[in-house]
Amino acid sequence: MRSRINRLVLAATSTIVVSFVVPLCLLVRTLAEDRAMAAADQEARNVAIIVAGLDSPRQLTDIIGVLDDGVSPSTSVLTADGRQIGPGPAMSGDPDVARALRGEAFREISGGRGRVLLPVVVDGGTAVVRATVDHDALQEGVRRAWAGIIGLGLVLLLAAALAARGLGRRISEPLRDVATTAHQLREGDLAARAEVRGTEETRELARALNGLAERTTELLATERAAVGDLSHRLRTPVTALRLDAEAVSDPALAGRLQEHIGVLQRTVDSIVAEARRPVRRDLSARCDAAEVVAERVNFWSVLAEDQGRALRVVLAEGPLTVGVSAEDLRDVVDVIVDNVFAHTEQGVGFEVSLGLEAAQPDGHDHPTPVDDGELVVLRVADAGPGFAGAPARRPGTSGLGLDLAARVAGGVGGSLVRGRSQAGGALVELRLPHLPD
Repeated sequence: MRSRINRLVLAATSTIVVSFVVPLCLLVRTLAEDRAMAAADQEARNVAIIVAGLDSPRQLTDIIGVLDDGVSPSTSVLTADGRQIGPGPAMSGDPDVARALRGEAFREISGGRGRVLLPVVVDGGTAVVRATVDHDALQEGVRRAWAGIIGLGLVLLLAAALAARGLGRRISEPLRDVATTAHQLREGDLAARAEVRGTEETRELARALNGLAERTTELLATERAAVGDLSHRLRTPVTALRLDAEAVSDPALAGRLQEHIGVLQRTVDSIVAEARRPVRRDLSARCDAAEVVAERVNFWSVLAEDQGRALRVVLAEGPLTVGVSAEDLRDVVDVIVDNVFAHTEQGVGFEVSLGLEAAQPDGHDHPTPVDDGELVVLRVADAGPGFAGAPARRPGTSGLGLDLAARVAGGVGGSLVRGRSQAGGALVELRLPHLPD
């Protein structure tokens, strides 16, 4: 917008300046020519008076010699008897001189010179006085005047450019502030507010954006307050189901019911926890994946040791920066590792690896705004039964944990891929764009 305002103001100013400068330059040239021709006309009249009052050609020659000092205009006389007194081209045979001999006084500018011709009636007939102005005299002072006028025009253009720059800044900076606030709101900072300043339209836009942010905050707070009640409303019937399941006399049926109720309880807890997540300001947050994964692996290694599981850990040196908050990445790592404990028998080993790899368009990775085209890849592979053809869910589970993990990865341009490990078990790969430090 600022550049458009500058171009508009400069175009309008240039048009106005040119509209005045060109006619003014032409006027200056015309005035210079008129001044030179007026001087020639005055000198021609003075000589004509002398010619009419003198009877001696010798005296006239002396006077013309005095006038001819090499400075324009130069004057010459054609006497009644055909003699030419003074410098310049021959007057005899000149059509303009013949025109003056017929009694016509005139002046003209042609061929870069100006001439004034006056007929003088004397006793012996008609004499003609000719005053000639050269090109330099006609253009005397014109270049200096033109330079001054053009310089003034350029100064006006410069002043207009500075004024346009200030005007553009006054209009565009408040709009940029509003746009910055909008980007902050998009990234999750609902506390961001635009400063109400600038033109009336910009102030109205800022007020509207601030009102939208206030309304969004209110709606989210209301929604999360309502969702917060779900945990209390759902826990009561689930607890009742658990009590009823305990009263079932058939142990096998009771075990299956307890398992299903446990899955239901975990599902409800996951949904409520996700829904009650507060409005965050860290949607564009970063964390060191190497540090977070190392922390969580250390946590799960205790349980793995208790269950007799062989745990192999291969972690690349950090920092491996990803565009996920540390809290979210911890949750995702816990979900993936917990998936091993929940769906394999005790004693089944697994491997956790973390490294940096080049992004490959294999149909799984989503396009990412990564400058270096690299991905931070977390792999969790076990030696259990696997996904049995990679189904989305297994019997007795909801599969919700991995779905939530995939949602977190997809939110930052990454992906979560399920497959088969080299040991024949399940393989889960979390791929997140690597961000420059």
